Amino acid sequence: MKVEFRKTPAGEVAIIPRAEYERLMVLSNEAEEDVGTARLVAQAKRDKGVRLPLAVVQQLANGENPIRVLRQFRGMTQAELATAKAVQITQNYLSDLETGKRKGPIALHRKLAKALDVPLDFLDPVLASDYEPAPARRKAAASTKRARG
Repeated sequence: MKVEFRKTPAGEVAIIPRAEYERLMVLSNEAEEDVGTARLVAQAKRDKGVRLPLAVVQQLANGENPIRVLRQFRGMTQAELATAKAVQITQNYLSDLETGKRKGPIALHRKLAKALDVPLDFLDPVLASDYEPAPARRKAAASTKRARG
């Protein structure tokens, strides 16, 4: 590389060919990007937030049932999640939650979020209410309403 040094009132300067200058600018910009990426990675490690693969994020963004998507991501079967110590529901109930046939109480969703190791917000699209009556109670309530007219 051909470099020419000149003394100026502001101090000594180096004069280099334009192509060399542009090459050095590209390297400088890449280095700045690398530093920025390193900062983001370090911050993510410190924050210890939930990290999901892009495919899982896309499934959630496309409106797929988050319980099913996250259960599969964690490598769990329905039976394993349903009988997890924190959850303790039937596999059929979990299946109904995943297919949208039932909503389930928020307390159950808290347990599912804990078992899946995600924030409750991740299950937000399927949350219902503080209380979901048992199927037998719903049928009894419906028949009582019909009988009363």
